[in-house]
Formats: sequence, C-alpha cells, structure tokens
Amino acid sequence: MRYPDEHKDAVRARIVEAASRALRLSGLDGVSIPALMKKVGLTHGGFYSHFTDRDELVAEAVRHAALETAEGVFDPAPTLDEALAKYLSAQHAEHPDHGCVVAALGADAPRQRAPVRKAFSWAAAGLLQLVQDKLDSRQKTPSDEALEVTSRMVGAIVLARLLDDPRLTARLLAVARRR
Repeated sequence: MRYPDEHKDAVRARIVEAASRALRLSGLDGVSIPALMKKVGLTHGGFYSHFTDRDELVAEAVRHAALETAEGVFDPAPTLDEALAKYLSAQHAEHPDHGCVVAALGADAPRQRAPVRKAFSWAAAGLLQLVQDKLDSRQKTPSDEALEVTSRMVGAIVLARLLDDPRLTARLLAVARRR
C-alpha cells in the first residue's frame, strides 16, 4: 500500500522533531538511529525511506531547532531585552532539549561532516542576525554589538549548564541579561 505524500512528509517531520530534541539533550553522538526510530514508533529500516543518511537527518534537526529558537524566543519578543530575558532564563539553561541548538551542541559542530557543519553555520549566522534585527533591523550584517551580545548569550547558557551552584547560575544569567 502506498501512502500519500502528505503522510510521508508528516512522518519525516515527526522524525526530525524527535531527533532535534534528542540530539540537544543527549549530544550528537548520544542518539542512535534505531533508538530514535523506535521512539517515533517506526522501524530502523524505515529511516532510509525518509533520509539518505544520518548526516542528512542531523542537519535537518539542527535547522529545525534553530527555527524553534527564532519562533519561540525572538519572534514574540518586541525588544532585545525581552528576547534576552527568555533566552537567558533558568528554564532555557535547565532544558537543552527545548533550547538553542548553538548553545546545546555548537562545540561539537566542527568535528562533524560537511552537511552538519553547514547546518550549524546557518544556525549560528541566523542567531547573529536575530540579535542584529532586535538591535537594528535595517542592518543586514551583524554589528560588533550583535556579535558581542550573541556570544555572551551562548556562553552564558553553556556556563550555566556546567555550574552545580543554582545561586551562581542565577547570578550568571542575570549578569548576562544586562546590556
């Protein structure tokens, strides 16, 4: 029996969504294709009717996660300060599976194959542009201020996830939110 194209697209979207969350939570090497497919209720063999290889899935999952950050943090925030309040929150630091893919996995990206590195480059450039748009949407390349703010944002989330002291974590995030 042949499924309609819409069904195949919906299944592919479910796989990408699950991969996006699982990769941000467990790392780029912490998720196997069989486990991921089982999680979405499909067989390992079914993977290849949707993706040519693991790199294609990971690249698409990275792009999906980046778009989630844009839609969940930046789109609803009228100002940079409001976007920073959401991005630099304890909730974001405590839930990498729902957070920024650059902060969650960016350090692993340079060791990946070209398609995955390219997806991370796109995500990082997009994050820089989202910050730039909040500073001045007329400027189409990131300013020095956008570079500084974005690096502070990502670095603060990475550090917050490393600290075992909740008070120091809260202080770190508060300091990073100040402009």
